[in-house]
Amino acid sequence: MVVTFGEALVDMIEMPDGRFAAALGGAVCNFAVAAARQQMDVTYLNPLSQDSFGQGFARLLAQAGIHLASPTRSARPTSLAIVTLDADGSPSYAFHRECVADRDIAPAQACAMLPPSMSLFHTGGLALVPDDIDATLAVIAAAAAAGALVSIDANLRPRVCGDLPSYAAGVRRALALAHLIKVSEEDLLHLGYGGMAPLGAARMLLDTLDVSLIALTLGAQGAVLLSRRACITLGAPEGIDVVDTVGCGDSFLAGLVASLAADGALSAAALDDADDAVLERALCHGVAAASLNAMRQGCQPPGAADVAQFLASGAMPQPRTEKTGTSDGRSPRHPAPPAADAQVAQVAQRA
Repeated sequence: MVVTFGEALVDMIEMPDGRFAAALGGAVCNFAVAAARQQMDVTYLNPLSQDSFGQGFARLLAQAGIHLASPTRSARPTSLAIVTLDADGSPSYAFHRECVADRDIAPAQACAMLPPSMSLFHTGGLALVPDDIDATLAVIAAAAAAGALVSIDANLRPRVCGDLPSYAAGVRRALALAHLIKVSEEDLLHLGYGGMAPLGAARMLLDTLDVSLIALTLGAQGAVLLSRRACITLGAPEGIDVVDTVGCGDSFLAGLVASLAADGALSAAALDDADDAVLERALCHGVAAASLNAMRQGCQPPGAADVAQFLASGAMPQPRTEKTGTSDGRSPRHPAPPAADAQVAQVAQRA
């Protein structure tokens, strides 16, 4: 089971005529829906509002087959984001996050609701802002202690916080607890890697943090997966008619995770042991899901059948794999087990 913790907010999207249209969104909620559409079992931890937007979220999550962990609705309103799109369809955001429903949950309450069947815990986005980071770290730690693979989407939004250094420091604290992280070029800039090439910055991040896998999204240039064994790059498919990019990162990560799950790599040890073919499939699946989402207005993650059809169409370029790092590929957190002779020696010493 995939367990998600983070924002559900309404995107008020500027239309060409200057009016705004409401769309249910939020990075973590978008990821939850995208993962469910990829046929994964998903639980959403945060409470929804009693207001009309909260009712809309309840319908959206129910239609996707997502389980709501919180038994009650919050009296607080649903969070809002004002979204404006540039000429290329790339969004910018202004957030209204004070006293909102998805923040109306104590860390102890969230930890108590973590299901025993949890295989992956995902968070990120606005759950990592300075006001919420300590609470989120407590839930991450509880999920990791329960044996879940931890996935974090950095997804920094500096406009929601006036203190970027504090914000970035908190995000780094969270990333240090993850097994799988997703970052964009913009995230790397906000994390202090300005002036570096994105791939070099991601490599430095991998060396700095105790993580198994970094997914670097590059927009129209595709994406990269960095493990301790390999660097896998994949360009974006040609001929994509981009409508906008809202939700593309969420669709990408959900597609990647779904592919890892299908290959039995959705655990810390299995992710460390994943071979190049598993990671290549995951990257292709993620880029395909993001590409399909980009062809639609707003965040409309594709279903598993849509992604499979797109992959079979031949539209995807071939991934390129470069061997890097250690031969066994394990993160320091999950070292290889000792050899049989060494195990015998350890037993003899204890005797």
